[in-house]
Amino acid sequence: MSGQHDATGRSRRSFLTYLVAAPTLALVTRAGADALAPQAAHAVVPSLPAIADVIDLGDLFILAGAPTSALLALAVEADGTIRFRLPREEVGQGLTTAVAMLVAEELDAPLADVRVELDDARPELLFNQLTGSSNSIRSLYGPVRQCAATARARLVAAAAQRWSLAPASLTTADGAVRAPDGRTARYGELAAAAAAPGLGATPKKAAQHTLVGRPTSRIDARAMVTGAQRYTLDLDVPGAKPCVVRRPPTFGGTVRGVANLADVRAMPGVLHVVTVPTGVAVVAETFGQAITAKAALQVTWGPGPADQLSDAQIRTRLRAATPPLLVPPLLTPYVDAEFDFAFVSHAPMETNCAVADVRDDRAEIWSGLKSPIVARQTIAADLGLPLEKVTVHVVQAGGSFGRRLFFDAALEAARISKACRRPVRLMWTRVDDTRHGRMRPATHHKIRATHLLGEVLSFEHRVAAAETDFRHGLGEIITATAAHLPLGIGNATLAQTLFLTTVKSPYHFGLTTQALTEVPTGIPTASWRSVYSANTRGAEEIVVDELAAATGKDPYRFRRTFLKTDAQRAVLDKVATEGNWGRPMEPGRAQGIAFHEEYKSRTACLVEIDVRDPQRARVTKAVIAVDVGLPVNPRGLEAQMIGGLTDAISTTLRAGLHIDKGLPLEGSYSQFHWAQQRDTPRDVRVFVLPATGAEPGGAGELGVPAAVGAIANAWARATGSKPRSFPLDFDVDFTPYPR
Repeated sequence: MSGQHDATGRSRRSFLTYLVAAPTLALVTRAGADALAPQAAHAVVPSLPAIADVIDLGDLFILAGAPTSALLALAVEADGTIRFRLPREEVGQGLTTAVAMLVAEELDAPLADVRVELDDARPELLFNQLTGSSNSIRSLYGPVRQCAATARARLVAAAAQRWSLAPASLTTADGAVRAPDGRTARYGELAAAAAAPGLGATPKKAAQHTLVGRPTSRIDARAMVTGAQRYTLDLDVPGAKPCVVRRPPTFGGTVRGVANLADVRAMPGVLHVVTVPTGVAVVAETFGQAITAKAALQVTWGPGPADQLSDAQIRTRLRAATPPLLVPPLLTPYVDAEFDFAFVSHAPMETNCAVADVRDDRAEIWSGLKSPIVARQTIAADLGLPLEKVTVHVVQAGGSFGRRLFFDAALEAARISKACRRPVRLMWTRVDDTRHGRMRPATHHKIRATHLLGEVLSFEHRVAAAETDFRHGLGEIITATAAHLPLGIGNATLAQTLFLTTVKSPYHFGLTTQALTEVPTGIPTASWRSVYSANTRGAEEIVVDELAAATGKDPYRFRRTFLKTDAQRAVLDKVATEGNWGRPMEPGRAQGIAFHEEYKSRTACLVEIDVRDPQRARVTKAVIAVDVGLPVNPRGLEAQMIGGLTDAISTTLRAGLHIDKGLPLEGSYSQFHWAQQRDTPRDVRVFVLPATGAEPGGAGELGVPAAVGAIANAWARATGSKPRSFPLDFDVDFTPYPR
């Protein structure tokens, strides 16, 4: 290999493996086979497989990324350290830990020896460097194991050559190769000799795993809790000065002029005041000085695209756009329901931020990015620089939930740095992040289910949503895989394809249809955890409870009757048993239960709620069961499920955004009522079912929808009311910040 250096300055001579075996499409093939041969329904009206049963969004990601899935880089260094370059973003989901476990497992090395580092934007990866849709472990599971297995084979071959022994006679353990006569060689000693190409190996079978499948603490946990973990604004980029932006009073407003520009430039510590498309940027010696100067700016603003829009108008538009139901109730008993869900902020702990150093002939950007290839391309075009002159570094981020699919801060910082002709350290304030960040779209839902003699004959769901912005690389993935989609879906709109490959009903409810209409609003949106499923499946699980009541059935038993597979029933049975479903409870307290399946994984959730204080409904207990096929790190899965529960508690009970004339009223955590410690149950138990498959399913999106349904159903049983508008407690109980 050449003596080139990567972005961290290490020589590429240290890379032990770079290209691994060619990928396969076994996952997609198997998904279709499973869905088209579902288990037999017993005493129910069967439903045909949904498109998401045949091929889901994760399958499309894997299919689009297959041609470049082999381009992984792993290095074994002389001291025995194993470095793996991860072409995905770590945003707190525990991905680096799970990948480190896969590497350590295949190399028979201590987990402590593995370092997982986030890769810079690599355009040669094409569609294989986008983090989202619960896809990272699903798509990396095979390639990472193959890469590490190849490294192990080369190390064994190097030791065999050194000792003049047959490779088959050697074993590996604890970061070393061992001979039958007791001789050992540490991996670091063999690294140089093992760099010769041409060797390959087969990854271990699941039965041989000693680390994968064991609950394992995060490899970055100590750094995170001690403050040693370095996020974007912690990076030491020489000369980068603090920067904030004065933003318009409505979405997408434009700067017409600044009345006191000279006065602000003369304020203490102020270095630059420049206008960019998103507002007026202030660069100063400290963030405090920059924020003070920003507040002093007297800006005249032009209008934005949604200046006259408020909640009432948005709800009216969505209701008017909801497609009609097709099945008339006629003489058949039926359940009808309509639901409204508010806009929701992503609200990650780390606000939007980036560091940029733009020169006349080059640019370097640092930020938490889930679509770094598109970010690099967009920034290069915006700056007028050749692509090869722009370097984009991916930095571990403090939360995302879909927000960091977009690279607003990175592009904005690059523009400011170019205008100032100096490096800048851009921070969005919490108010900026809440009011001007992207958000989960508001939705309206119309559902009708017909039933007769205890059977469900039809289940229709019509969704109208504020348009979701997917201009972060996902559209290109869908386009690239369109020819492989089921007949008709390849020609669907991007939003329809996303909806149909993620949303499905797990029940045999006869004629089942789900449809989406999107409404342009001019409001900045982005995928939010679970994308369409959180609202869509949450609403459906509420109707399932109401169907159970209409047919005189227990909600748990009703679900169990109509679920399609034994695997689905297993997680539902687990929460019902462990949560003591049906136990007597005093007035004002109740249980709720719900189920969800997505991305080859399934989960059930049982909660208990206390509404005796009408001003503070609280979830007091939660039991969750999850089956992801092959769990890589059960402890990480527990964290994902608890995170999904917290998101559901927040958005079901109190957290939402009030849109008022083109801007949210909420501007901070004190106003956007995300669940705090006092709002979360002390009693939470997560049961990760043992491996039920040979491949891992998705987990990141999985935990929200069932929890939404369970919480809403518990609230309904405790109050005797039907929940229809979310969040349930949505008063403006604060004084909004000035615009």
